[in-house]
Amino acid sequence: MTLEQLIQYLKSQPDFLSNVTHWQVVPEQAAEYADFPDSVDSRLKKALETKGIRRLYSHQAEAYRQVRSGNHVVLVTPTASGKTLGYNLPVLNRILEDPESRALYLFPTKALAQDQYHELHDLTGKLDVDIKTYTFDGDTPVSARQAIRRAGHIVMTNPDMLHQGILPHHTIWLKLFENLRYVVIDEVHTYRGVFGSHLANVLRRLKRIARFYGSDPQFICCSATIANPKELAEKIVEAPVELIDRNGAPRGRKHYILYNPPVVNRELGIRRSVLSEVNRLARLFLETGVQSIVFARSRVRVEVLLRYLKEQARSLHLPQNRIRGYRGGYLPLERREIEQGLRSGEVLSVVSTNALELGIDIGQLDVAVMAGYPGSIASAWQQAGRAGRRSTTSLAIMVASSSPLDQYIINHPEYFFEKSPEHGIVDPDNLLILMSHLKCAAFEIPFREDEVFSPVATREVLDYLADKSVLRKSGDKYHWMSEIYPAEEVSLRSASPDNVVIIDTTRDDSVIGETDLFSAPMLVHQEAIYMHGSLQYHVDKLDWERKKAYVRQVDLDYYTDAITKTDIKVLSVDEEKPRGQVGLVFGEINVNMVTTGYKKIKLFTHENVGSGRVFLPEIEMATSAFWIDLPADCAGLLGIAASELSSALQAVANLLRNIAPVYLMCDPSDIRAVPMVRSPFSQLPVVYLYDNFPGGVGLSFKMFNDPRPTLEGCLRLVSGCACEAGCPSCTGPALEIGETAKRYAQKLLTFVLQQIENS
Repeated sequence: MTLEQLIQYLKSQPDFLSNVTHWQVVPEQAAEYADFPDSVDSRLKKALETKGIRRLYSHQAEAYRQVRSGNHVVLVTPTASGKTLGYNLPVLNRILEDPESRALYLFPTKALAQDQYHELHDLTGKLDVDIKTYTFDGDTPVSARQAIRRAGHIVMTNPDMLHQGILPHHTIWLKLFENLRYVVIDEVHTYRGVFGSHLANVLRRLKRIARFYGSDPQFICCSATIANPKELAEKIVEAPVELIDRNGAPRGRKHYILYNPPVVNRELGIRRSVLSEVNRLARLFLETGVQSIVFARSRVRVEVLLRYLKEQARSLHLPQNRIRGYRGGYLPLERREIEQGLRSGEVLSVVSTNALELGIDIGQLDVAVMAGYPGSIASAWQQAGRAGRRSTTSLAIMVASSSPLDQYIINHPEYFFEKSPEHGIVDPDNLLILMSHLKCAAFEIPFREDEVFSPVATREVLDYLADKSVLRKSGDKYHWMSEIYPAEEVSLRSASPDNVVIIDTTRDDSVIGETDLFSAPMLVHQEAIYMHGSLQYHVDKLDWERKKAYVRQVDLDYYTDAITKTDIKVLSVDEEKPRGQVGLVFGEINVNMVTTGYKKIKLFTHENVGSGRVFLPEIEMATSAFWIDLPADCAGLLGIAASELSSALQAVANLLRNIAPVYLMCDPSDIRAVPMVRSPFSQLPVVYLYDNFPGGVGLSFKMFNDPRPTLEGCLRLVSGCACEAGCPSCTGPALEIGETAKRYAQKLLTFVLQQIENS
């Protein structure tokens, strides 16, 4: 059976179609070509011709022209559309013209850097000129590092290594910084929130060092489809950027299916297991011999699904080695072997975490299955894009879980097939992040008194650090004077300078991770189940004084969700927008939070299967927040009892926490929503949505500027949910929020939206 025949078979199955919420067919598209520009070196054209490339796609030619004109660019086209050549062509051409030229490539992961290295090395090997290309990361042997620093034309690395391993040692990277012409930032959409805010500051340091050595590099960015690629790239590189988003690559016909498993418990809103549904679908693909990839959201799910599929293969008399898993924790040689097996067709099906989502070359498969919504629409498109050769039919299926986020996406296909609503948001001037990188920059090169690192507060922060004896001001310069090596103290994945180290007692007390101080009480309190790399660890002890959490690996069918008590104090109101009888407000708040207990949540079904108490000190965090001031007589206006308002507010807060990440393009843990029946600040009913990072990173400000799409999304989710009185797929279980909360949350959301629309 061919894939086309399999698709026709699925269309004829009522049981399958009854669970399909949307089936969209995207027609094939012919390629749009352009000739090589005259300025492309003949040796480079000849090398590309040996790889079968005799003409460029239109977007590749446009990228070359823009870079050649001296512009910074961001190239936004689908997976497998040839973005790599979009930046390799101008970089290699420049090196052929000027062999002293250098380029720095930044990839979000080591695996992607290694994959791109092999592709580029294959191309440069066909040239008559020796263009030296190297990867530089934590696995690079010490013996090779000197050669890379001295002779590398193109250095491929990741932001963490640039931050800790290159910039602080710029004096031994003289050849690179004196001749740095290009900086390539691949997968720029992954740099959002805290990570993106850190990267923007790392690039400030990079440009500062480049200026010191007399160079001024161009930036070439590549991105998946997001709502604001140009804005995000300009925020990160802090310069005007030309957007190239017209795709000239060909594509075959593609079928996209959104599949919602049947409900097995209507009252609790629980659907049939994602894993069992994916396993059932995957058997069809194994039977027909079509090559497929299954994406799972965790390592645990990958291993469970892999076991299921191997059992299916055994029953179908297929060799076990044709079904493979792929995730972090596999050795590099094993991963390369799997990638090669996918390219050759030897591997029939692979089950992977998002490790194969980015641009690692695995060829083009027939079918992509997503076991649950991957967390952002950009990721979903990346994963779906793994299926589809350029001239043949392909199929992508997303199977939803019972979670509110999955249920919202699966029932609102317009967000998949219209322009992506997600925005990548960064805040390079977050005070804690900025201060961390000013320390690093001062260590690298002393600051002049009139120097501007950030347009917001360079001089003020430098003076503060001098007062704290971290810097020493001598004449008109600020010098680093601490004995501490600052870059080692700064994690690009966290805003807080303090952290709690997580120690695995089952592996000779090895450190397996860290978490910022503000998240520690929720993630690693005593008796918590900490998930790391999707493995489960039981927290035996949290040593709050020494900032250490001691854990041991376990295999359980539940995880824990912390119960916290939050008190909010408004520090300042920065902006207000009166909207009828409600007020939209943005400002600074102080969050006092204490973890008082935890719930045990069953994996995959989200059932509450137990609880426990926690005793920890209260912690404080200053951050930014958006909040909605409701009228004092809100309950009367809604026609509900005053005693029911608390449940309605809690239900709306739950909805906001679950739906806002869709629009803000952030992880659900990046924000918090807290309701108050009577705020001490305004004496009014209020729902707060705040950034769960010290100082904030701009998420709540985005909500303040345009809250309507998120509020409308909340209303659509709760109105469309089939449960009677609230469930894990919408407002939360009725036993927790009350029997009337779902109905009254709809009233409250409708009221707020009417006030916004009518004002």
